Amino acid sequence: QVQLVESGGGSVQPGGSLRLSCAASGDKSRRHHMGWFRQAPGKEREGVAAIAPAPITPLSTTVYYTDSVKGRFTISQDNAKNTLYLQMNALKPEDPAMYYCAAAPFVSSGRSLVPSEYNYWGQGTQVTVSS
Repeated sequence: QVQLVESGGGSVQPGGSLRLSCAASGDKSRRHHMGWFRQAPGKEREGVAAIAPAPITPLSTTVYYTDSVKGRFTISQDNAKNTLYLQMNALKPEDPAMYYCAAAPFVSSGRSLVPSEYNYWGQGTQVTVSS
């Protein structure tokens, strides 16, 4: 079992920045795939960014981004603090949503941004962008 608690959401103006955090606790027997997902009202949950442990070099990672956030968002993790981050810069009016942190012990190849691949979810943190 993995418990996830997000924080850092809020309201910013277009072009502003926010940093989301996700504190993880529980199963430390393996390195999990971690991801950020978002869901706006009336829309399906979508993958925003994910970070996966590389299969050959355990201490290295691979990151994935959905096209709409490439160059603006950065996913990172601090293994010592068991915390996942999402730095969001240049926020746009289309970015507002509930942002969720998720974890999975295994993710099928090419599906790191697919919500159904993830087993554990946080409660979400709201991001609002308005002028």
